[in-house]
Amino acid sequence: MAHARNPQADLLLDKEFPVLDKGFVRLIDYMGGDDSIVQAARVSYGEGTKKVHEDRGLIRYLMRHKHTTPFEMVELKFHVKLPIFVARQWIRHRSANVNEYSGRYSVMKEEFYLPPDEDIRKQSKRNKQGRSDEELPAQVRQRFLDYLQESSKDAYAKYEAFIGDGLAREMARINLPLSLYTEWYWKIDLHNLFHFLRLRMDDHAQKEIRVYADVMAEIVRTICPMAYEAFADYSLNAASFSGPELVILRDSLGTVPSTIDELVARGLSMREAGEFLEKLTKIRQV
Repeated sequence: MAHARNPQADLLLDKEFPVLDKGFVRLIDYMGGDDSIVQAARVSYGEGTKKVHEDRGLIRYLMRHKHTTPFEMVELKFHVKLPIFVARQWIRHRSANVNEYSGRYSVMKEEFYLPPDEDIRKQSKRNKQGRSDEELPAQVRQRFLDYLQESSKDAYAKYEAFIGDGLAREMARINLPLSLYTEWYWKIDLHNLFHFLRLRMDDHAQKEIRVYADVMAEIVRTICPMAYEAFADYSLNAASFSGPELVILRDSLGTVPSTIDELVARGLSMREAGEFLEKLTKIRQV
């Protein structure tokens, strides 16, 4: 099979997509696309032996049944500029290859994230990790912004001064705040990227990382449109249920389509309709 290229994806290479006040996402390189996924799944078939709608059906089947290996055949490499506090959340996704800007080798740039006023909110009472939609008084928001600007400016001035005194860069940097921007190259396969996007595009994710995920999702949609569609339908916009939740669903089931023809008329494929009826049977037998 020839090396897969996507003209629309090629237009994105090295294009800088601004994120937050000083950050960005750039697609540096990619390997493969939708064709690579179906080729891996049909390893004995040559290119062109299946129609586009069959490729789409296969990709959707793979995603629906969590056959993840074919999605690992696609890789994307990004150049990302982001605040350190976002990077510390991001690095928890350990399934990527990362090389970050080093404050031991280079002088850190004087670039700090400053949140917009509307994003400064009270602590959520329901979500221990995040903020709520409840506003803080204007004077508190302004005092916080003033603090961020003054403290980051003071920390960087002292950082520069100690470097000027000959202090090692690896020591001079240690008191710089988490709002400082860093950069890295981040390479990941599509299966693990979808996992990252599912978690970080969620409404419960911190906004400052969610906006990066949103930009990357649009890049993936261009490179692998059929795979992204399947991801959106079966993961991003889907839900799973626990055993106790299935019992509640069983007891709450009203009139639902009960034949394949009815389900196909509602937009499901023949295969999906059959699988849906199997799920309904399972719920009723809980």
